[in-house]
Amino acid sequence: MQVSMENLLPGAYWLEQTQRDVPSGDEWLSAAERSVVAKIRVPKRRADWLLGRWTTKRASASQLCRTPDLETLARFEVRPASSGAPQLFVDGARSPLEISISHSDGVSLCVLATVEIGCDIETVEPRSAAFVSDYFTASEQERIAIVPGEQRDLIVNLIWSAKESAMKALHEGLRLDTRSFNVTVTNLVPQASWSPIQVSHCSGQPMVGWWRFQERMVRTIVSPHSTGDPQRFELSGDELSCNSSGLPLTFTLRA
Repeated sequence: MQVSMENLLPGAYWLEQTQRDVPSGDEWLSAAERSVVAKIRVPKRRADWLLGRWTTKRASASQLCRTPDLETLARFEVRPASSGAPQLFVDGARSPLEISISHSDGVSLCVLATVEIGCDIETVEPRSAAFVSDYFTASEQERIAIVPGEQRDLIVNLIWSAKESAMKALHEGLRLDTRSFNVTVTNLVPQASWSPIQVSHCSGQPMVGWWRFQERMVRTIVSPHSTGDPQRFELSGDELSCNSSGLPLTFTLRA
């Protein structure tokens, strides 16, 4: 079946969840997902995989105005495309929603949009001069060089995160040279709200980006399309709000 979406609002919508939010059981996983997770033997990889799926399912249920009970969430499934990029399926049908998932230190970020989108979350930590030299453009290195010492870790991780998000948005991941992207940061004041950044690709394609900082972590969202400021899903216990407009979003299934 081909899946299309009606009444879908433009924009990027995001949600964060932590390991504490993930249920202990597996009723919220599809049969295929249970088979996959059973083969993951490394505890940290297994925990990260489950956290990313849980965050995506909760966000997807909110975007589609579905009650987020465990049985309903099991009908949502994340499958890798041939490129490795995650794709969302609902009741076995490919969703038109674009998704991006990232996790770091027990926190997962998921972003949903109707256009190509990429997200990344990084714990702000020291990065070596060799790391900056190997993966950053000359102009990025010049920008880092003039940043006061206490802010160096922030800008280095911010630029790296934006590159990760941009590569995800193009469904390429680390197959691309990180120096083929240039990230321009004009405002380095850490804040919990989203601030714009500029990301450009060597092909000349401009990209739209945002970043925010909270609890030692920097988050970025990048898209080759204008989506407006990222909107947060509001979840409260087992209740959820739909999108920020309150309008329902529905699937139309076509044979």
